[in-house]
Amino acid sequence: MTGPPADEPAGVVGQAPPTAAEDSADRPADEPEPVYQVDGRTVGGPERSLRMALVASVTVDLPSQFPTVVLRETEPPRRQLSFSVGLPDGVALSHALRRLPTPRPLTHELFTGVLAGFDIDVVAVRLVGRQGATYFAELDLRGRTGRTVLSCRPSDALAVALRQPVPVPVLVDDRLFEEPGDVAPPTGPS
Repeated sequence: MTGPPADEPAGVVGQAPPTAAEDSADRPADEPEPVYQVDGRTVGGPERSLRMALVASVTVDLPSQFPTVVLRETEPPRRQLSFSVGLPDGVALSHALRRLPTPRPLTHELFTGVLAGFDIDVVAVRLVGRQGATYFAELDLRGRTGRTVLSCRPSDALAVALRQPVPVPVLVDDRLFEEPGDVAPPTGPS
């Protein structure tokens, strides 16, 4: 097994979301198809522009007591998005990014095991909005009964995504890279 390219850290998540044909095979007929613009391509509903990103680092820069998560676009212009998380969240993300074993399962490891036990796949993580210093994310899941999108904290979504056996796409609303200040998450179903 080969490692990631030299310019990408271990734990890279950057696989493309399912194609419309792949996605519609598992989606009930009454469920609307999600529509996204990912790296300039239409990937399916409410339309919004999302950029593929990877978890570049999780660091603590003293004197701050809070870890900083840095996401970097996978395509040019390779912008970065940084946000602070709580210390326990930073530790969990750091363990997941580096694939470090823990003596007892952390919460995200437990949740990953529960998802696997019920045959639920993580389709994507989406960072969709910001209010002040608080970011909003979605965890897109698909199981035997269909697809569901859960609103969550970015740190939780990323920790779960990094624990998956198959790379999970991390998608960032383009407005988070471009606009300072608050960015309202889209309304309606994803």
